[in-house]
Amino acid sequence: MRAWALVTGAARRIGAEISRELQRADFNLLLHYHRSDDAAQALAAELQELRAGSAQLLSADLRDAAAVADLAAQVDSLCGDDGLAVLVNNASTFYATRLGSIELSDWDELMGSNLRGPLLLSQGLAPALRRACGSLVNMIDVHADGTLRHHAIYCAAKAGLASLTRSFALEMAPHVRVNGVAPGAILWPEPTLGHEAENEALLRERRETVAEIPLRREGEAQDIARAVRFLAVDATYMTGQILPVDGGWRLVPPRIAPLA
Repeated sequence: MRAWALVTGAARRIGAEISRELQRADFNLLLHYHRSDDAAQALAAELQELRAGSAQLLSADLRDAAAVADLAAQVDSLCGDDGLAVLVNNASTFYATRLGSIELSDWDELMGSNLRGPLLLSQGLAPALRRACGSLVNMIDVHADGTLRHHAIYCAAKAGLASLTRSFALEMAPHVRVNGVAPGAILWPEPTLGHEAENEALLRERRETVAEIPLRREGEAQDIARAVRFLAVDATYMTGQILPVDGGWRLVPPRIAPLA
């Protein structure tokens, strides 16, 4: 009987690659998604084609506390007495919030998806993780230790998740290991139709960032997926750690952007 792993935000990008990597590590996958129905269905079909019975879809809005509680109950029921072997809190909302134009809705959206949702889901699934002597991996960000211009709320949420990772590592020990992965320049936001000026600025920022990275290239989703697999499966004497996967970006002094 294969163990179950739950990946939140599994339908696209890094979440989908983490799911593929964990299936290759012989887990069955519980694929959480919110709005990306088509992508989630396609990923589930892909995984089922590789191994029948290895993927199941679960939909929930992680900003909604009641929905998170219901998701945790569904997962607990599906995993049964064996418990949940791996929880990857990957789901995230990312967008700019410029000082002077920040709304309460921005706080609710960014904190809800990046901090409150992972907190409530981890708490709800703690008994299932303990039954399996499982592993919890949180998706942090290299900017949790610093900042990213015009992204104050996002960075604060990820900094909170980093702190939560260390706190839960103590509280869930010795039965559950809790670690985090901090991606650097991996997958950039996709261009937005009709926002040419913003797209050009994003492209310029992308070029400047890659030029600063010691390895002189962007990372790939596979780099993050392998790091998650390492922490979830192989790093049996690691807990409370946040593993940067950034090509050495954290070693570079921060660039002061021009005022805008």
